[in-house]
Amino acid sequence: MARRQANPPIQEFALIRSLEDRYARHAPGLVQGIGDDAAVIETSAKTWWHLTTDLLAEGIHFDLKSVTPESVGYRAAMANLSDIAAMGAVPRYLLISLAIPRTVKRPHIDELYAGLMKACRFYDVALIGGDTSASKTGLFLSITLVGTTSGRRALFRHGAKAGDHIYVSGTLGDSLAGLKLLTTSTTSQPSGKRKIEFSRSHQRFLVRRHSHPTARVAEGRWLNERRLASAAIDLSDGLSGDLRHLCEESRVGAEVELDRIPISRACRAYARTIGVSPIRLALTGGEDYELLFTASPHDCDTIDRQAGTRGYRMTRIGTIRPQRFGIQMTSDGRTQPMPATSYEHFR
Repeated sequence: MARRQANPPIQEFALIRSLEDRYARHAPGLVQGIGDDAAVIETSAKTWWHLTTDLLAEGIHFDLKSVTPESVGYRAAMANLSDIAAMGAVPRYLLISLAIPRTVKRPHIDELYAGLMKACRFYDVALIGGDTSASKTGLFLSITLVGTTSGRRALFRHGAKAGDHIYVSGTLGDSLAGLKLLTTSTTSQPSGKRKIEFSRSHQRFLVRRHSHPTARVAEGRWLNERRLASAAIDLSDGLSGDLRHLCEESRVGAEVELDRIPISRACRAYARTIGVSPIRLALTGGEDYELLFTASPHDCDTIDRQAGTRGYRMTRIGTIRPQRFGIQMTSDGRTQPMPATSYEHFR
């Protein structure tokens, strides 16, 4: 008889579900608690307040040997802004707490705040407070962002129904490719392969997509205010993982057509250079901060037309299926389960 492990390893998403089961409860004004991109609170003015928080740890989320403090601050803000975007909300206020080791000096902190506020200025977000502490290990950032929606309307991860179409904004896999460019040598070609052109402009594009991503706030507000999306989530952990989160909350399955996934020319060129499939980068790569959302077939023509008019890139990549279908991917007429390849803490 097999022994049970006394201290089984921590699994990030199982831990979150356990905390939700044990501690999530209804409270006055609480519209949405644990389980979505942001919590939602209703006020007497029929305004919903959206609250989200992220913890970033040196050595886990960033390495100051390969990125600048300015980039760390910028990406930290965009990670939270992307959560607010996925709710279709307007970002309003920001709080930041820092734990600072001796190795990080005042100029570094000034750079970090410069990047943080540069990202916030795009959306007129005000810094309203926070805290600082010493750290005996690395640099830690804890950011809380507050946003609002009016009319008791927001985007949630639940709401997708069988038959809905699955969309993503922008292109996928760019941030992971940019991270790899920053942390590994990509100038050498795979042994025995012909030389493949990978231009400096491609490198700059991918590194920029990693170090200075864009939260799709305008796109999220449009989808929410026009009531075009049935469910939404931001792509911070990767398509294969975040699609699972949406499906779990909506209690549905999904079928993704791999050939439809939008991948930039730069990402395709990088994939050829290192000899991997660009689809693998798109499924695995987190921190693209694009929107993944579902929509009724009746709204697809409107989405396509209005997105084109507004300059938004929206691509239909699949269809929501009944829960028993699972999460499948289709390519060249063959359907198979989509592997869980996204990043997960503690794994």
